[in-house]
Amino acid sequence: MVNTERLADTFSSLVRIDSVSREEHEVSIVLQKILTDLGAEIFIDNAGEKVNGNTGNLVAKFKGTVDAESMMLCGHMDTVEPGKGIEPVLENGVFRSKGDTILGSDDKSALAVIIEVMRVLKEKSLPHGPIEVVFTVCEEAGLLGAKHIDLSLIDSKMGYILDATDTGGIFTRAPFASRFKITFNGKAAHSGASPEKGVSAVVLASKMITALPWGRIDHETTCNVGKIEGGVATNIIPDTAVLLGEVRSHSKAKMEDIIRDIRTASNRVVAEARPSSPDLTLPTVAIHVEEDFPGTNIPDSHPVVVLARAAAKRLNMPMECKTTGGGADANIFFGKGIACGVLGTGMTDVHTVNEHIALSDMVASAQLLLEIIALHTQGNKA
Repeated sequence: MVNTERLADTFSSLVRIDSVSREEHEVSIVLQKILTDLGAEIFIDNAGEKVNGNTGNLVAKFKGTVDAESMMLCGHMDTVEPGKGIEPVLENGVFRSKGDTILGSDDKSALAVIIEVMRVLKEKSLPHGPIEVVFTVCEEAGLLGAKHIDLSLIDSKMGYILDATDTGGIFTRAPFASRFKITFNGKAAHSGASPEKGVSAVVLASKMITALPWGRIDHETTCNVGKIEGGVATNIIPDTAVLLGEVRSHSKAKMEDIIRDIRTASNRVVAEARPSSPDLTLPTVAIHVEEDFPGTNIPDSHPVVVLARAAAKRLNMPMECKTTGGGADANIFFGKGIACGVLGTGMTDVHTVNEHIALSDMVASAQLLLEIIALHTQGNKA
């Protein structure tokens, strides 16, 4: 039922529209026209204002033809850089970009697949329950669109997000994540004439870092310092050092334990430095921690998983429950009470100029969604 040529044309046209994070307005306008023509009621929320972007999340509501629970289908409209002036090339069934840009299959492939699914449902008059198509902004900038979405527009409590590579898997488990900012304050002094009058904030930061394990902590926990800033010149003892980092774990308790250890180590190196400091009020440390996204843990018995597996079985496709160390809009929606499995479209080498995607994988993704919708409509969960 999937129109392969039409799907390819839709994908090609969408990736040609520039839509790096916070600049999704142009592609949103095109999507609104397509979805309106398919019979959707369109809403744009105010997330754009909250993330300093030029448009908000797009919510397209399709009325059901049968009595069934509402289902959400989701992808994100933004891309990463270099994502302007994309020219897609289709050779031997595989899309690549022409030039020094990404392709944009992350996540334009999702938009194209979902549009094709809705077109097939309409032209074949296939029965379906209410469907809410949600295209978010600023996913690549920190899941910001999903974080600021107007939940009053969404009735669904379950759905599927297309934002992965493997078409034979469903991601149902993802970690909790918190970000931290640690600011060490020391005392400036001339490093050649009077270094003893200074307190190096950079040295303090270094001592804290070397006191703790980083990287892969265990099979479900990671910790990273991603950015360090401090000092103004080589002949000045640096009075400030700022560390930015994150902790992720599939166990919230483990994540909180790591954060506690970071706090303890930071306070300890400051306390140990004060007795020899030329100013006994220094050094100091300020620690700020905030949640980046909640974890996702959808049981294998949940309808989201059961439907995907049953649909894949009918199509003679594999379908394995998978765990990821990354975050996606699914994490945010799960925290808001909407269980979303993350499905693949075949996107490969994303965020690089080598990005590519096979048209056959997008077709398979669309077929899977159509089968999921059919089973959901029939109330068949086996």
